Amino acid sequence: MIEHERTGPVDELTWSFSRVAMWAPAFIVAIITYEVIMRYLFFRPTLWVNEMSLWVGGFVYVTAGLYAMQQRSHIRIFVIYDIAPQWLRRVFDLMSTLCVIIFVFAVIWGGFGEASAKFWRWETFGTAYDPPIPATNKPLILVTLLVLALQAVSNLIRDWPGAAWVRKSFDILSVLLIVTLSAVVVPVLVATGEGAPVVPMHWRVGIGLALLIAVALVVYGLWRDFNKTPVPEFHSSDPSQEVDLPDEVLSGNPPRNTD
Repeated sequence: MIEHERTGPVDELTWSFSRVAMWAPAFIVAIITYEVIMRYLFFRPTLWVNEMSLWVGGFVYVTAGLYAMQQRSHIRIFVIYDIAPQWLRRVFDLMSTLCVIIFVFAVIWGGFGEASAKFWRWETFGTAYDPPIPATNKPLILVTLLVLALQAVSNLIRDWPGAAWVRKSFDILSVLLIVTLSAVVVPVLVATGEGAPVVPMHWRVGIGLALLIAVALVVYGLWRDFNKTPVPEFHSSDPSQEVDLPDEVLSGNPPRNTD
């Protein structure tokens, strides 16, 4: 697969964390294999594999949409889009991005209270292993949706390039938003004493490092691509511009190179 070019701070953030998440399914397979061996060969089943697979699987399920959005590989219906003129395609893209923003705003508005409460009291799963799945995955949904909305707007600006100041302004605002949110959360994570959140210290350190890495990534993406003009996406419905491929290629059996 040829990956879509990553440009700008939001793309850099999405692409980098997706590189970490891509190894999570392999980790799930490994621990489930371990559970099968321990259960059926040594008759010593584990208490943690099932919940751990649910925990990591939920993380992958939530964050996978970010990479799909950045790569423009999410499911879309092109029946009308392909036959529409360029100006109408821009209208469709603008409407779809607006729908994403409205959906994200509604979910964050309605779920912020519950997610923050589960996180600050460090709510666990209630099983023998008792992992903090509600405390971590609930806030992760809202954070992922926020980045998803930023990614959708970034895609729109870069797929239909206009004035450079629009792209640069969005990049700066997106970086300021991520930096501001990180600056608000980090002091709370390091708070101690009465009224401090019931979050284990090692989790506070890990989340703080993740936020610092996110800030570093978006700042680097802004610096790297600030003056880089994006290449517009062009989809043509003109049959004269289509390339005829040999039947062997279309059937999945490309001819061998005999040179």
